[in-house]
Amino acid sequence: KVRLQESGGGSVQVGGSLRLSCSLSGFDFEDSDLAWYRQAPGKECELVASMDPDATKYVYADSVKGRFTISRDEGVKTVFLQMNDVRPGDTAVYYCAADPRYEAGRECSYSVYDLGWGQGTLVTVSS
Repeated sequence: KVRLQESGGGSVQVGGSLRLSCSLSGFDFEDSDLAWYRQAPGKECELVASMDPDATKYVYADSVKGRFTISRDEGVKTVFLQMNDVRPGDTAVYYCAADPRYEAGRECSYSVYDLGWGQGTLVTVSS
């Protein structure tokens, strides 16, 4: 069974750093796109970062470029999101996803077009 489980969320002050983790099981993630999404209160689901199976193509939202980094560790079957220089606008529930269907206006939750989706972890940035 495909399973993704996020951890590492919490409260962080403006300008601080946080690393989110997502443990992966039940599928060959080396053959899958891996992505982080987020949804802030009252806002649409947003693709934050993604990486292709070969770890050669990376996509970042303009709002996080230069501050966030997606990576994976095959040994521990985990995908990470390193968040640096966080801002109040980064406050959201963050979700990891495997082979997500990339489409505008999607929900931040599993659909039959996705391989897998996590339950989310809350990040709160305070000033």
